[in-house]
Amino acid sequence: MPETSRRGLLFGTAAVSAGALLTACTSNEPKNSTPATNNVPAADDKPGTPVTIGFAGPQADHGWLNAINENAKQRAEKYSEVTLEITEGSNDTAAQIGQIQTLINKKVDVLVILPADGKALTQVGLQAMKAGIPVINLDRVFASPQAYRCWIGGDNYGMGLNAGRYIGEQLKDKPNAKVVELAGMDNLELTKQRTQGFDDALKNYPNIRKVARQAAEFTVESGQAKMAQLLQAQQQFDALWNHDDDQGVGALRAIQQAGRTDFLMVGGAGAKSAMDAIKADNSVLKATVLYPPTMAASAVDLARALGQKKGVSGMSELEIPASITLYSAVVTKENVDEYLPTGFS
Repeated sequence: MPETSRRGLLFGTAAVSAGALLTACTSNEPKNSTPATNNVPAADDKPGTPVTIGFAGPQADHGWLNAINENAKQRAEKYSEVTLEITEGSNDTAAQIGQIQTLINKKVDVLVILPADGKALTQVGLQAMKAGIPVINLDRVFASPQAYRCWIGGDNYGMGLNAGRYIGEQLKDKPNAKVVELAGMDNLELTKQRTQGFDDALKNYPNIRKVARQAAEFTVESGQAKMAQLLQAQQQFDALWNHDDDQGVGALRAIQQAGRTDFLMVGGAGAKSAMDAIKADNSVLKATVLYPPTMAASAVDLARALGQKKGVSGMSELEIPASITLYSAVVTKENVDEYLPTGFS
Protein backbone atom coordinates (compact mmCIF):
# COMPACT_ATOMS: atom_id res chain seq x y z
CA MET A 1 0.00 0.00 0.00
CA PRO A 2 1.13 3.61 -0.52
CA GLU A 3 2.00 4.21 3.11
CA THR A 4 4.37 1.26 3.05
CA SER A 5 6.20 2.29 -0.09
CA ARG A 6 6.83 5.78 1.26
CA ARG A 7 7.77 4.95 4.82
CA GLY A 8 11.45 5.69 4.29
CA LEU A 9 10.51 9.26 3.36
CA LEU A 10 8.01 10.07 6.06
CA PHE A 11 10.24 11.47 8.71
CA GLY A 12 12.99 13.16 6.72
CA THR A 13 16.29 13.80 8.45
CA ALA A 14 14.88 12.86 11.84
CA ALA A 15 14.81 9.32 10.52
CA VAL A 16 18.20 9.53 8.85
CA SER A 17 20.07 10.86 11.86
CA ALA A 18 18.78 8.01 13.97
CA GLY A 19 19.79 5.45 11.40
CA ALA A 20 19.75 2.45 13.71
CA LEU A 21 16.25 3.24 14.86
CA LEU A 22 14.31 3.24 11.61
CA THR A 23 14.29 0.04 9.61
CA ALA A 24 15.93 0.40 6.20
CA CYS A 25 15.49 4.15 6.14
CA THR A 26 16.57 5.54 2.78
CA SER A 27 15.40 9.11 2.95
CA ASN A 28 17.10 11.54 0.60
CA GLU A 29 15.02 14.48 1.73
CA PRO A 30 16.93 17.72 2.39
CA LYS A 31 17.09 18.89 5.98
CA ASN A 32 14.68 21.78 5.61
CA SER A 33 12.25 20.01 3.33
CA THR A 34 8.76 21.54 3.19
CA PRO A 35 5.56 20.18 1.68
CA ALA A 36 5.36 20.95 -2.02
CA THR A 37 2.02 22.72 -2.10
CA ASN A 38 1.93 24.81 1.09
CA ASN A 39 4.08 26.82 3.45
CA VAL A 40 3.62 24.67 6.55
CA PRO A 41 7.07 23.49 7.66
CA ALA A 42 7.87 19.80 7.86
CA ALA A 43 9.20 18.40 11.11
CA ASP A 44 13.01 18.22 11.16
CA ASP A 45 15.83 18.01 13.69
CA LYS A 46 15.73 21.69 14.64
CA PRO A 47 14.18 22.41 18.06
CA GLY A 48 10.63 23.69 17.87
CA THR A 49 7.71 24.36 20.16
CA PRO A 50 7.99 22.38 23.43
CA VAL A 51 5.90 19.21 23.33
CA THR A 52 5.04 16.84 26.18
CA ILE A 53 4.29 13.35 24.88
CA GLY A 54 2.62 10.78 27.10
CA PHE A 55 3.69 7.22 26.27
CA ALA A 56 1.69 4.23 27.55
CA GLY A 57 2.49 0.67 26.59
CA PRO A 58 1.97 -2.79 28.03
CA GLN A 59 4.38 -4.43 30.45
CA ALA A 60 7.77 -5.01 28.80
CA ASP A 61 7.84 -8.74 29.56
CA HIS A 62 8.93 -9.68 26.04
CA GLY A 63 11.95 -8.69 23.97
CA TRP A 64 9.86 -6.93 21.34
CA LEU A 65 7.84 -4.93 23.89
CA ASN A 66 11.01 -3.87 25.70
CA ALA A 67 12.40 -2.72 22.35
CA ILE A 68 9.23 -0.66 21.83
CA ASN A 69 9.92 1.24 25.07
CA GLU A 70 13.61 1.72 24.27
CA ASN A 71 12.90 3.01 20.76
CA ALA A 72 10.47 5.58 22.15
CA LYS A 73 12.89 6.75 24.85
CA GLN A 74 15.88 7.01 22.51
CA ARG A 75 13.94 8.93 19.89
CA ALA A 76 12.53 11.41 22.45
CA GLU A 77 16.05 12.05 23.77
CA LYS A 78 17.03 13.34 20.32
CA TYR A 79 14.78 16.37 20.71
CA SER A 80 15.63 18.96 23.35
CA GLU A 81 12.10 20.37 23.30
CA VAL A 82 10.35 16.99 23.77
CA THR A 83 9.42 15.73 27.24
CA LEU A 84 8.42 12.07 27.35
CA GLU A 85 6.09 11.05 30.17
CA ILE A 86 6.31 7.25 30.12
CA THR A 87 4.21 4.89 32.24
CA GLU A 88 5.42 1.67 33.84
CA GLY A 89 3.23 -0.31 31.50
CA SER A 90 0.82 -3.09 32.40
CA ASN A 91 -0.85 -6.11 30.83
CA ASP A 92 -3.80 -5.53 33.17
CA THR A 93 -6.44 -3.57 31.28
CA ALA A 94 -7.72 -1.64 34.28
CA ALA A 95 -4.20 -0.71 35.37
CA GLN A 96 -3.24 0.57 31.91
CA ILE A 97 -6.46 2.58 31.67
CA GLY A 98 -5.56 4.18 35.02
CA GLN A 99 -2.06 5.02 33.78
CA ILE A 100 -3.47 6.66 30.65
CA GLN A 101 -6.04 8.63 32.65
CA THR A 102 -3.19 9.95 34.79
CA LEU A 103 -1.49 11.22 31.61
CA ILE A 104 -4.77 12.78 30.48
CA ASN A 105 -5.09 14.55 33.84
CA LYS A 106 -1.52 15.85 33.45
CA LYS A 107 -2.72 17.46 30.21
CA VAL A 108 0.08 16.08 28.03
CA ASP A 109 0.07 17.52 24.50
CA VAL A 110 -0.09 14.21 22.64
CA LEU A 111 -0.58 10.59 23.72
CA VAL A 112 1.15 7.55 22.21
CA ILE A 113 -0.64 4.37 23.29
CA LEU A 114 0.21 0.74 22.59
CA PRO A 115 -2.78 -0.92 24.29
CA ALA A 116 -2.46 -4.31 25.93
CA ASP A 117 -5.92 -4.91 24.41
CA GLY A 118 -7.05 -2.50 21.71
CA LYS A 119 -10.76 -3.24 22.05
CA ALA A 120 -10.75 -2.98 25.83
CA LEU A 121 -8.90 0.34 25.84
CA THR A 122 -10.96 2.03 23.14
CA GLN A 123 -12.95 4.05 25.68
CA VAL A 124 -9.86 5.65 27.21
CA GLY A 125 -8.65 6.56 23.72
CA LEU A 126 -12.01 8.25 23.11
CA GLN A 127 -11.68 9.99 26.47
CA ALA A 128 -8.31 11.47 25.49
CA MET A 129 -9.55 12.62 22.10
CA LYS A 130 -12.61 14.25 23.67
CA ALA A 131 -10.29 16.03 26.10
CA GLY A 132 -8.47 17.56 23.12
CA ILE A 133 -5.38 15.33 23.42
CA PRO A 134 -4.65 13.68 20.06
CA VAL A 135 -3.74 9.99 20.25
CA ILE A 136 -1.16 8.10 18.22
CA ASN A 137 -2.41 4.51 18.37
CA LEU A 138 0.58 2.21 18.20
CA ASP A 139 0.22 -1.25 16.66
CA ARG A 140 -2.72 -2.87 18.48
CA VAL A 141 -5.60 -0.93 17.01
CA PHE A 142 -8.50 0.54 18.95
CA ALA A 143 -11.99 -0.64 18.01
CA SER A 144 -13.05 2.82 16.81
CA PRO A 145 -11.14 5.23 14.55
CA GLN A 146 -12.60 8.02 16.71
CA ALA A 147 -10.29 6.87 19.52
CA TYR A 148 -7.12 7.96 17.71
CA ARG A 149 -5.79 10.60 15.34
CA CYS A 150 -3.20 8.37 13.68
CA TRP A 151 -2.49 4.63 13.74
CA ILE A 152 1.00 3.27 13.05
CA GLY A 153 1.91 -0.38 13.27
CA GLY A 154 3.12 -3.56 11.71
CA ASP A 155 1.53 -5.71 9.04
CA ASN A 156 0.64 -9.05 10.58
CA TYR A 157 -0.98 -10.39 7.43
CA GLY A 158 2.00 -9.18 5.39
CA MET A 159 4.37 -10.83 7.84
CA GLY A 160 2.75 -14.22 7.19
CA LEU A 161 2.51 -13.52 3.48
CA ASN A 162 6.22 -12.73 3.15
CA ALA A 163 7.23 -15.71 5.27
CA GLY A 164 5.14 -17.94 3.02
CA ARG A 165 6.55 -16.39 -0.14
CA TYR A 166 10.13 -16.88 1.05
CA ILE A 167 9.52 -20.52 1.96
CA GLY A 168 7.58 -21.04 -1.25
CA GLU A 169 10.47 -19.79 -3.38
CA GLN A 170 12.92 -22.02 -1.53
CA LEU A 171 10.75 -25.11 -2.04
CA LYS A 172 9.04 -24.39 -5.36
CA ASP A 173 10.99 -27.09 -7.21
CA LYS A 174 10.59 -29.79 -4.53
CA PRO A 175 7.77 -32.26 -5.18
CA ASN A 176 5.36 -32.88 -2.30
CA ALA A 177 7.08 -30.40 0.02
CA LYS A 178 5.79 -30.21 3.60
CA VAL A 179 5.81 -27.23 5.96
CA VAL A 180 4.88 -26.78 9.62
CA GLU A 181 3.94 -23.66 11.58
CA LEU A 182 4.79 -22.64 15.14
CA ALA A 183 2.26 -19.87 15.75
CA GLY A 184 1.87 -17.40 18.57
CA MET A 185 -1.08 -17.03 20.93
CA ASP A 186 -4.27 -18.12 19.21
CA ASN A 187 -6.47 -15.80 21.25
CA LEU A 188 -4.80 -12.80 19.59
CA GLU A 189 -6.13 -11.45 16.30
CA LEU A 190 -2.56 -10.81 15.13
CA THR A 191 -1.82 -14.55 15.28
CA LYS A 192 -4.82 -15.31 13.09
CA GLN A 193 -3.70 -12.65 10.60
CA ARG A 194 -0.16 -14.06 10.44
CA THR A 195 -1.48 -17.56 9.81
CA GLN A 196 -3.91 -16.30 7.15
CA GLY A 197 -1.14 -14.49 5.29
CA PHE A 198 1.06 -17.58 5.44
CA ASP A 199 -1.71 -19.85 4.17
CA ASP A 200 -2.60 -17.44 1.35
CA ALA A 201 1.02 -17.30 0.19
CA LEU A 202 1.28 -21.09 0.12
CA LYS A 203 -1.74 -21.26 -2.23
CA ASN A 204 0.63 -20.00 -4.95
CA TYR A 205 2.77 -23.13 -4.56
CA PRO A 206 0.64 -26.22 -5.28
CA ASN A 207 3.56 -28.53 -4.53
CA ILE A 208 3.66 -27.39 -0.87
CA ARG A 209 1.34 -28.62 1.87
CA LYS A 210 1.13 -27.46 5.49
CA VAL A 211 1.01 -30.64 7.54
CA ALA A 212 1.02 -29.35 11.13
CA ARG A 213 0.51 -26.25 13.28
CA GLN A 214 1.11 -25.62 16.97
CA ALA A 215 0.35 -22.45 18.92
CA ALA A 216 2.90 -21.31 21.50
CA GLU A 217 2.87 -18.38 23.96
CA PHE A 218 5.62 -16.04 22.71
CA THR A 219 8.06 -17.35 25.37
CA VAL A 220 11.29 -19.35 25.16
CA GLU A 221 9.79 -22.10 27.30
CA SER A 222 6.61 -22.45 25.24
CA GLY A 223 8.60 -22.37 22.03
CA GLN A 224 10.80 -25.23 23.19
CA ALA A 225 7.89 -27.35 24.46
CA LYS A 226 5.65 -26.87 21.43
CA MET A 227 8.50 -27.36 18.96
CA ALA A 228 9.44 -30.62 20.67
CA GLN A 229 5.85 -31.78 20.15
CA LEU A 230 5.96 -30.82 16.47
CA LEU A 231 9.24 -32.63 15.92
CA GLN A 232 7.93 -35.78 17.60
CA ALA A 233 4.74 -35.76 15.54
CA GLN A 234 6.39 -34.89 12.21
CA GLN A 235 9.31 -37.11 11.35
CA GLN A 236 9.91 -35.31 8.06
CA PHE A 237 9.16 -31.83 6.75
CA ASP A 238 10.96 -29.24 4.65
CA ALA A 239 10.33 -25.86 6.30
CA LEU A 240 9.14 -24.29 9.54
CA TRP A 241 7.67 -20.85 10.05
CA ASN A 242 7.90 -19.60 13.62
CA HIS A 243 5.84 -16.47 14.35
CA ASP A 244 8.12 -15.00 17.02
CA ASP A 245 11.89 -14.85 17.55
CA ASP A 246 11.61 -14.98 21.36
CA GLN A 247 9.82 -18.32 21.26
CA GLY A 248 12.18 -19.17 18.41
CA VAL A 249 15.08 -19.36 20.89
CA GLY A 250 13.28 -22.24 22.56
CA ALA A 251 12.31 -23.76 19.23
CA LEU A 252 15.96 -23.84 18.15
CA ARG A 253 16.91 -25.55 21.42
CA ALA A 254 14.36 -28.29 20.76
CA ILE A 255 15.56 -28.67 17.18
CA GLN A 256 19.19 -28.96 18.26
CA GLN A 257 18.33 -31.43 21.03
CA ALA A 258 16.51 -33.58 18.48
CA GLY A 259 19.49 -33.39 16.12
CA ARG A 260 17.29 -32.27 13.24
CA THR A 261 18.90 -30.47 10.29
CA ASP A 262 16.61 -31.63 7.49
CA PHE A 263 14.53 -28.43 7.08
CA LEU A 264 14.86 -24.65 6.93
CA MET A 265 13.38 -22.31 9.53
CA VAL A 266 12.01 -18.78 9.14
CA GLY A 267 11.53 -16.63 12.25
CA GLY A 268 9.47 -13.56 12.98
CA ALA A 269 9.92 -10.07 14.47
CA GLY A 270 13.65 -9.37 14.01
CA ALA A 271 15.49 -10.20 17.25
CA LYS A 272 19.25 -9.68 17.27
CA SER A 273 19.77 -13.29 18.33
CA ALA A 274 17.91 -14.46 15.22
CA MET A 275 19.91 -12.14 12.96
CA ASP A 276 23.17 -13.32 14.53
CA ALA A 277 22.17 -16.94 13.84
CA ILE A 278 21.22 -16.10 10.27
CA LYS A 279 24.57 -14.41 9.72
CA ALA A 280 26.51 -17.30 11.28
CA ASP A 281 24.59 -19.71 9.03
CA ASN A 282 25.23 -22.61 11.41
CA SER A 283 21.64 -23.66 12.16
CA VAL A 284 18.36 -24.34 10.39
CA LEU A 285 17.35 -20.67 10.86
CA LYS A 286 17.80 -19.02 7.46
CA ALA A 287 15.55 -15.96 7.62
CA THR A 288 13.34 -13.82 9.84
CA VAL A 289 10.41 -11.63 8.81
CA LEU A 290 10.48 -8.21 10.47
CA TYR A 291 7.85 -6.71 12.70
CA PRO A 292 9.88 -3.60 13.48
CA PRO A 293 9.74 -2.14 17.02
CA THR A 294 11.16 1.00 15.44
CA MET A 295 7.49 1.91 14.98
CA ALA A 296 7.69 3.40 18.50
CA ALA A 297 10.41 5.83 17.39
CA SER A 298 8.27 6.77 14.39
CA ALA A 299 5.28 7.26 16.70
CA VAL A 300 7.29 9.78 18.74
CA ASP A 301 8.20 11.58 15.50
CA LEU A 302 4.53 11.70 14.54
CA ALA A 303 3.50 12.91 18.00
CA ARG A 304 6.15 15.65 17.90
CA ALA A 305 5.00 16.81 14.47
CA LEU A 306 1.39 16.75 15.61
CA GLY A 307 2.18 18.71 18.76
CA GLN A 308 4.09 21.32 16.77
CA LYS A 309 1.42 21.50 14.05
CA LYS A 310 3.91 20.45 11.38
CA GLY A 311 3.70 18.16 8.41
CA VAL A 312 6.06 15.31 7.62
CA SER A 313 8.87 15.48 5.13
CA GLY A 314 8.28 13.82 1.80
CA MET A 315 4.54 14.41 1.81
CA SER A 316 2.56 17.38 0.50
CA GLU A 317 -0.35 17.21 2.92
CA LEU A 318 -0.79 19.75 5.73
CA GLU A 319 -1.43 17.00 8.28
CA ILE A 320 0.26 13.81 9.35
CA PRO A 321 -1.36 10.67 7.84
CA ALA A 322 -4.28 8.87 9.43
CA SER A 323 -2.53 5.51 9.27
CA ILE A 324 0.88 4.06 8.44
CA THR A 325 1.52 0.34 7.90
CA LEU A 326 5.15 -0.74 8.15
CA TYR A 327 6.62 -3.31 5.76
CA SER A 328 7.63 -6.80 6.92
CA ALA A 329 10.97 -7.24 5.19
CA VAL A 330 12.58 -10.69 5.00
CA VAL A 331 16.08 -10.74 6.52
CA THR A 332 18.43 -13.35 5.06
CA LYS A 333 22.18 -13.97 5.05
CA GLU A 334 22.40 -11.74 1.96
CA ASN A 335 20.97 -8.61 3.63
CA VAL A 336 21.41 -9.25 7.37
CA ASP A 337 24.19 -6.66 7.81
CA GLU A 338 21.76 -3.96 6.66
CA TYR A 339 19.19 -4.90 9.31
CA LEU A 340 21.43 -5.93 12.22
CA PRO A 341 21.42 -2.44 13.80
CA THR A 342 17.64 -2.73 14.20
CA GLY A 343 17.77 -6.11 15.93
CA PHE A 344 16.45 -6.13 19.50
CA SER A 345 17.55 -8.17 22.53
